[in-house]
Amino acid sequence: MHFDKMKIPQLPTKKILTLEAAKQIAAAAHAEAVKNNWKMVIAVVDDGAHLIYLERMDGTQIASVIVAQEKAKTAVRFKRPSKALEEAVVAGRNVVMTLPGATPIEGGLPIVVDGEVIGGIGVSGGTSPQDGGVAVAALADFV
Repeated sequence: MHFDKMKIPQLPTKKILTLEAAKQIAAAAHAEAVKNNWKMVIAVVDDGAHLIYLERMDGTQIASVIVAQEKAKTAVRFKRPSKALEEAVVAGRNVVMTLPGATPIEGGLPIVVDGEVIGGIGVSGGTSPQDGGVAVAALADFV
């Protein structure tokens, strides 16, 4: 089918998370972790929850490589911080732990631009509040 012979519907434009932006977000997370002397894994995913960038600081536990990615993916899939799912579990909604693709542990945040989720960041390696704090710091200057 040739589109030049028919009217093409107006398609929306979509913002995407670039590798350069992912690196900048990760650099801000890294700086916050170093400032606090924490060893972390930082994962940045796109709006389909696919990995764009991963950094494992020297000495960080190996398990955090997977956990950071899963936190980032959770934030994208559910369009909310992974902490929101953790809070639901703590409040007694244990069924949240059975949701496919859910990692209910603080440290994952969606990356939102103009009201749309364009990606997510996941941080792992410290306590849940430390991971969450590094993720928040990573997005503090991102617009």
